[in-house]
Amino acid sequence: MKQMRASTWLLAVLALTGCATATQEAKIAPAERSEVAPRQPRVDVQQFTLDNGLRVIISERHDAPVFALAVTYNVGSRNEPEGKTGYAHLFEHMMFQGSENVGKAEHFILISNNGGQMNGSTSFDRTNYFETLPANQLELGLFLESDRMRSLAITQENLDNQREAVKEERRMRYDNRPYGTVMERLIGLTFDNFAYKHSTIGSMEDLDAATIDDIKEFFRLYYAPNNAVLTLVGDVDTTSALELVKQYFGDIPSQPTPPAPDLTEPINKGERRDTFHDPLAPMARIDMMYPTVPGGQDDTYPLEMIAQVLGGGEGSRLYQRLVKEKQLAVAAHAFVLENRGAFTLWVLAIVAPGKDPGEVEAVINDEIARIQTESISSEELSRAKTRVRSQLIDWLGTCAYTAIVIGDVTTQYDDPELVNKWPALYQAVTLEDVQRVAATYLNPTNRGVLVTVPASSEQGAPGANE
Repeated sequence: MKQMRASTWLLAVLALTGCATATQEAKIAPAERSEVAPRQPRVDVQQFTLDNGLRVIISERHDAPVFALAVTYNVGSRNEPEGKTGYAHLFEHMMFQGSENVGKAEHFILISNNGGQMNGSTSFDRTNYFETLPANQLELGLFLESDRMRSLAITQENLDNQREAVKEERRMRYDNRPYGTVMERLIGLTFDNFAYKHSTIGSMEDLDAATIDDIKEFFRLYYAPNNAVLTLVGDVDTTSALELVKQYFGDIPSQPTPPAPDLTEPINKGERRDTFHDPLAPMARIDMMYPTVPGGQDDTYPLEMIAQVLGGGEGSRLYQRLVKEKQLAVAAHAFVLENRGAFTLWVLAIVAPGKDPGEVEAVINDEIARIQTESISSEELSRAKTRVRSQLIDWLGTCAYTAIVIGDVTTQYDDPELVNKWPALYQAVTLEDVQRVAATYLNPTNRGVLVTVPASSEQGAPGANE
């Protein structure tokens, strides 16, 4: 649905032990279900702001004796200027290297030894850190997060070893795996604004050039309480939990508001196209990316419906035509990336061995054109809404994911209640909305197209190989 929900690297880390959502739907007797409109879980949230600017969101759930704590910092790769890429992701590593009262890697040990789980993630628009713990370990979680916000150990030794860890991660996840650099190449084609034109992992050259002073300044600017949202979801008491938050975070000094990055991204600036000969790719692949309006605007909701209809599962149009009927591809997907500055539709297909990538691209173009000229059927729209609603129920079924989502929407849109507004916003999408949005944004003049072919293959349109 939204960017984080479409990000495959998060799906594994969010399968955490946590409380289940007590949904309104579960309270409806089976005999009554057919007589009422579909309902969505409601997340009860209470908002507070400390004197130092830290925003605190608390959502009580008492169906299991656990809680999730997420701290979301309003910084991602979009905040990095040219020549200083990869800093936000580097801090995802640096934040586990110890602080004034916590030793190197001790954060992991303390969480694990107390029956919890934890992780962090970086996107274009934010960086977050989260843990789940038994309800009686609330002070432990708050202590660990506050100590590293207050006094992270930024030393030359930690910078050097984590810089090497990130570089090795880049080799494993990007440079030395099939299709590993596709997204990096595709966003480079699609976007003009540097905020979204470079990957979160950054370049090795920029990481090598980073100095300890650069890293300290990045931390000072962006890892301050006034640039963060702390979310608690689970078996907590709001009043006592808030007092503990004040105790652990209240005296961390705020910092000047960081400069807001320019996120303006023009649309309909022409098609950008390239062919990449990937020495590790077993099959050819087509990727198309369409930037649209900033995240959170009305047109983003029909775009999600389009993604579901085009490539949301085996019942989608592209899967049915490309994989099942014509057997031109072995996989076909479409999903959205909720970049704060440019909500983006991403369509991809992996070409079947011996098939022509040009034929696959023609089918994708044909299905998009059909939506523009004929819209979609009411049945397709209904299925897309049901699929989105089902996903939201599943994702809000854990304390961890709920805490992360609330942290995201509060950071990006200053609206923790957005998780409760989504069902109505998606339900309100009409067939006319879908057709209008497709006709406005899904045009050849508004996309990047990357054709990836095996290095030994002669398939694919000619183009420069970066």
